[in-house]
Amino acid sequence: MTENEINHIFQTWLKQHKALLFKIVRSYAFNEEDRDDLFQEIAIQVWRSVTSFKQQSAVTTWLYRVALNTAIKWTTKERKHQDRHESIDVSQHIIESHQPPDDRLAWLYEEIAQLNEVDRSLTLLLLDGFSYKEMSKILGISESNVGVKINRIKKHLTTKSEKS
Repeated sequence: MTENEINHIFQTWLKQHKALLFKIVRSYAFNEEDRDDLFQEIAIQVWRSVTSFKQQSAVTTWLYRVALNTAIKWTTKERKHQDRHESIDVSQHIIESHQPPDDRLAWLYEEIAQLNEVDRSLTLLLLDGFSYKEMSKILGISESNVGVKINRIKKHLTTKSEKS
């Protein structure tokens, strides 16, 4: 595969699936600078991985896997970095952050952000309409485990929404 072919595939995927990638970014990065950094990391990983796509699954399934794995690694790396360097003004990102126009959507993203990495990934996949089978392949867990976890997540979010 030539570099031009790789670039063409990458640009096509990025254009067609940008919203999917931004959902993942927004669920793992919580201020504008971090979102930019994470999106760039994901884009780099997708570009590097174009040649390893074997067409054994849908492009969206494969992109989800690449993006989620990159987001999880990035989160771990960022957490280690933040543990070593305490921010001068911890609340600065709150002051500067842009509030989404829909409060329900903002609440949902806040709740998703508080879930552990697997549950967060499952929630995003569920919201994007992936089947349990596809979710199990992307995350490497059984379909029955996917079902159990999704039921628990739904119950948790329902309980939290009733308290809000």
